[in-house]
Amino acid sequence: MTTVKEIYDYIDSFAPFDTAEGYDNVGILAGDPNENITRVLLALDITTAVVKKAEEINARLIISHHPVIFRPVRSVMKGTALYELVQSGISAICAHTNLDKSQEFGVNTALASAMGLKNCKISDKSELLFTADTEKAMTAEEFAVSVKNSIGLDSIAYTNGGRMINKVGFCSGAGGDEIFTAKADGCDAFVTGELKHHEIIFANENNISAYILGHFGSENVVIKPLAKKLSERFTDITFEVIQGDTDGVKFV
Repeated sequence: MTTVKEIYDYIDSFAPFDTAEGYDNVGILAGDPNENITRVLLALDITTAVVKKAEEINARLIISHHPVIFRPVRSVMKGTALYELVQSGISAICAHTNLDKSQEFGVNTALASAMGLKNCKISDKSELLFTADTEKAMTAEEFAVSVKNSIGLDSIAYTNGGRMINKVGFCSGAGGDEIFTAKADGCDAFVTGELKHHEIIFANENNISAYILGHFGSENVVIKPLAKKLSERFTDITFEVIQGDTDGVKFV
């Protein structure tokens, strides 16, 4: 039988928890590290719906990207995800910025793969920025269509930097401030989940095509590959990905 701690240790081998940013909260955040596990549910976030699903399928462990406890907790009230998680006795492993940073396997390597990019690596100018190359030179619009279709998003937002795209910089989630590093690293395009107005202006003034996938859209790409990786290591465990998971954001 495999314990929660053994699964934690395996994740730690390719996305070391001690590499997480100082502000982050990662690791086994709830439950019993010594409990034997036969079924695991994976999701980007631990919500009340995710906890309910875990209970329905008898999953005694949830693995998520975003921490179920991020800031200090001052109360744990009925009806919240944390209350329902603790009440159920289900364990939680949360791998956040350590999974973002991992070059062996992580959110950004999964994002590069989903976008069909090659030669993915961490920039030598920032441990949070990854770079990769397109298979062929593309216009800003061609790359936008390619990314939208390959990731399976309904829509994305982008700006046209006015030059052909060969080298792409990217930082999943709220990685907009890495656009300045992408400029320094000679990227033609920058992909992230969220961009602030001044970062968009910077892209325009520096002829960088910027692509905004939404926080969820830029990170959920890791969940299915992570489930596959874990299932190959722990063949005695069933790993399930919650179906229809979304942040609920719609565009009209």
